[in-house]
Amino acid sequence: MHQPAPAPLPAGPPVGDPRAADPRSPGPRSPGPGSPDPRSIDPYVRVRGAREHNLRGVDVDVPRDALTVFTGVSGSGKSSLAFGTLYAEAQRRYFESVAPYARRLIHQIGAPKVDSVTGLPPAVSLEQRRSSPGSRSSVGTVTLLSNSLRMLYSRAGTYPAGAEPLDSDAFSPNTAAGACPSCHGLGRIHRTSEELLVPDRHLSIRQGAIAAWPGAWQGKNLRDVLEALGHDVDRPWRELPAKEREWILFTEEQPVVTVHPVRDADRIQRPYQGTYMSAHRHVMRTFADSRSAALRARAEKFLTDSPCPACEGHRLRPEALAVTFAGYGIADLAGMPLSELDAVLASAQESAPAAGEAARVLTEDLRARIGPVTELGLGYLSLDRTAPTLSAGELQRLRLATQLRSGLFGVVYVLDEPSAGLHPADTEALLGVLDRLKEAGNTVFVVEHHLDVVRHADWLVDVGPLAGEHGGQVLYSGPPEGLAGVPRSATAPYLSGAAGTGRARRPVREASGSVHLGAVDRHNLRGVEARFPLGVFTAVTGVSGSGKSTLVGQVLAREVGERLADADFAVRRLVEVDQKPIGRTPRSNLATYTGLFDVVRRLFAAAPDARARDWKAGRFSFNVPDGRCETCQGEGFVSVELLFLPSTYAPCPACAGARYNPETLEVRYGGLDIAEVLGLTVEAAAGFFAEVPAAARSLRALEDIGLGYLRLGQPATELSGGEAQRIKLATELQRVRHDHTLYVLDEPTTGLHPADVRVLLRQLHGLVDAGHSVVVVEHDMAVVAGADWVIDLGPDGGTEGGRIVATGTPAEVAASGTGRTAPYLARALAEDGGRVGP
Repeated sequence: MHQPAPAPLPAGPPVGDPRAADPRSPGPRSPGPGSPDPRSIDPYVRVRGAREHNLRGVDVDVPRDALTVFTGVSGSGKSSLAFGTLYAEAQRRYFESVAPYARRLIHQIGAPKVDSVTGLPPAVSLEQRRSSPGSRSSVGTVTLLSNSLRMLYSRAGTYPAGAEPLDSDAFSPNTAAGACPSCHGLGRIHRTSEELLVPDRHLSIRQGAIAAWPGAWQGKNLRDVLEALGHDVDRPWRELPAKEREWILFTEEQPVVTVHPVRDADRIQRPYQGTYMSAHRHVMRTFADSRSAALRARAEKFLTDSPCPACEGHRLRPEALAVTFAGYGIADLAGMPLSELDAVLASAQESAPAAGEAARVLTEDLRARIGPVTELGLGYLSLDRTAPTLSAGELQRLRLATQLRSGLFGVVYVLDEPSAGLHPADTEALLGVLDRLKEAGNTVFVVEHHLDVVRHADWLVDVGPLAGEHGGQVLYSGPPEGLAGVPRSATAPYLSGAAGTGRARRPVREASGSVHLGAVDRHNLRGVEARFPLGVFTAVTGVSGSGKSTLVGQVLAREVGERLADADFAVRRLVEVDQKPIGRTPRSNLATYTGLFDVVRRLFAAAPDARARDWKAGRFSFNVPDGRCETCQGEGFVSVELLFLPSTYAPCPACAGARYNPETLEVRYGGLDIAEVLGLTVEAAAGFFAEVPAAARSLRALEDIGLGYLRLGQPATELSGGEAQRIKLATELQRVRHDHTLYVLDEPTTGLHPADVRVLLRQLHGLVDAGHSVVVVEHDMAVVAGADWVIDLGPDGGTEGGRIVATGTPAEVAASGTGRTAPYLARALAEDGGRVGP
């Protein structure tokens, strides 16, 4: 490993330095009693023997009070080092200092697999969480701005004559004191109707007229209960009396009746006590209480969503909505873009400087909190924007802005790709924020692929050389300029610019047609007209909040989806590939999502041992009682309850994490049991199943898109948004399609190393060469430079965006000088010597 010592750091030579007699020693000690010698403080965080995930006993020294960037291809182990080792160890040490009772209240991270870590301060993690907060969480609650705004209205608001002052809780829709009683603070109400619950009035109840009822046994039970109550379930719905239809669908009664099931010839069914539940009650309860996303989505189909008529969608009680500040109600200010809100507060300060000390202090606090958010390019967001509608990158930057106001120093900030979803213009502001965190006396660790962020670092840790079992080594640790001398590094050629030379040049493709969108009015798009050429690669660009995802993901996709039935329309299929998880539980994994697991289970069912026992493919599912380990219910781990300590998870003592029972594991295919097959990486499995065409096709698609390092059984909860998106794309690529397909992707390069971006682009351009169309929402200028057509939105975000500022080939958009994308696109084209291919 290459690791030169940085000149400004005086003590504790890092690993690889010849002055380090014992690289495992913690550094020089204090010279003696009295005043501490500054040289006695080791300025490095020293990691020894890190073995988390695919790390191979890594030893590395990283300076404190510096900006350090961890780089490497996807799956190389950089996150395992930054988050899985350094942050996890900092958290573990913190929890050891907390009283045992308090530990029960905190989610604790397990101890990392590492021999030792020295010189590590307390750490704050700012990850791109895969699960969004609940619908009651908003920009205001994430940034704590809502607290300040409520306090402003409580202490300095203008109340109606005779009204009593309200506590700040009365201005919160998430408290009983403030929430509108009609919608419970949600701002919207959900209703259903006979037309939604019974879409086909010609059917009888037995034929399934009540579409909102559950399927299988539950639906049959409700039908049998209704019949036992004396209702005619064989009469067409339209012929039932209106009063009877109303009761069946909307009654809040839950009568209990004895049901006598129709006897089947092959089994005995005894009478039972059945409880009736109306279709309306079933839908509302499922939508409100079910933890299953699929069941909630099904229930939502039978509901209409509209603003609450009592509060008009403002979520608060009338007495709170009546209070004003600077002439605005709290709902008005909460609905403004933050940049506009800041202007209103500034105007209030200037026009009424003598409004009172409370107003002055609270207004200044609000503006000081808004500043870092707008600085990070998020001024287009409003306080009432719900958190589930934000991207992972937006959420992380909001938390980063909040940390700037925390005033902490002497801590380690660990960030996960903070540039994700950022236009190059916004990345410059991000670098300023990272510098300010460092200058405040903190250490900043960043896992990052964006080359501008990498070049800006004080220190670089490059992990690789490849992904998975071929990675897990620290190839270099030192100043960024020293990486050029590391031949095994996949990052070095891109950092130096060498990777851009000699790339295949390709002329701009000619469009075979186009999709026209006229006068689009949606969110911040106002009267936008756009033309998307077909048969080419189109990149849609613009700063955060300019309207890219709305134009592509909502308007274009909807227009194309509606026209697929038109025989004269050139596009025959629409494939939308987003970064939503491929599953929300560990039971969903790469193999189950791609359909590969079905092939594997059939192969095991055809094995001699399985056939001798008459086992079917279902036996080899960890979701089926017969085959799975019943101790852990097929999860592979169990929850361990500890007295006065938080619950923790440990490998199942019965199956040791295999997920199956011993009998199932006796069956082998090619010398491996089913658990061992799920433990194979995609790359290893490709060789193992080379002679099985159905499996080989899936595995080849995953390898071609750069996912060879993932394990077949890797839980969906462990996958990043970018990995989930590429798995979805690989699932599509393995299908042989000849009809003209439009592929729509939202920032497909998020979380990808430049080397992985090249692999992905090869696949996307291959789709276009095969006669399909590809539209990507993208910030990576290297991708945009290789497109055939560019649509640039802006000029800024929110109300200042939503317009097409430039359109044309990459060279034409770069030369136009219009909008904020043009200069960065021009630089990307210049670095590659003109138009480039993948």
